[in-house]
Amino acid sequence: MSTRRSLLLVDDDNLVLATTGRGLQAAGYEVRTAQSVAEALELLADYRPELALLDIRMGAQGGFDLARILRDRHGIPFVFLSAYNDAETVEEATELGAVGFLVKPVDIPQIAPAIEAALKRASELSRLRNTGRQLEQALDQQRGVSVAVGILMERHRWSRTEAELRLRDTARAQRRKMADLAEAIVFAADVLALSAMDGEQRDTR
Repeated sequence: MSTRRSLLLVDDDNLVLATTGRGLQAAGYEVRTAQSVAEALELLADYRPELALLDIRMGAQGGFDLARILRDRHGIPFVFLSAYNDAETVEEATELGAVGFLVKPVDIPQIAPAIEAALKRASELSRLRNTGRQLEQALDQQRGVSVAVGILMERHRWSRTEAELRLRDTARAQRRKMADLAEAIVFAADVLALSAMDGEQRDTR
């Protein structure tokens, strides 16, 4: 491998940590290990692995608990390493968003390709999430422009085409983005509406 991908291996079995950790390092990965959820969280204070490999059953807090923390707080993808592959366990792992599931015992020639596949899947999911956020932001901006166009149409009795052209030309003249100018128009309209409401309330007193 040209670059060392960073992994966090969490298992309460010292033998698994030692053998799997050494094997992954020999395969070209940078590996840090933890024997419990608490120890893993301490490591995460100043370490952000590209992928976490989690045992499922580790006493009071197990891999499922850590997976939720990695997903919700850190955005770190994870794979489960478990001796249990019953349907219920696999289903819960899938629902948590695992990018892989490996059944113990595993050897390094088997685990390395699975890790690469998990890293690739995690990258694809991250790209999809980013694309989704960008689309959502673009839709929000477009909605804002549409609202501003509607305000201009109502206030100046312009057609939609004329309102859109006026908005675009004004944005260019002011060297502003249309979405920013639209936001300012909507904000100003809201302020005027609130002022009018205050005036009506004062008149009725």
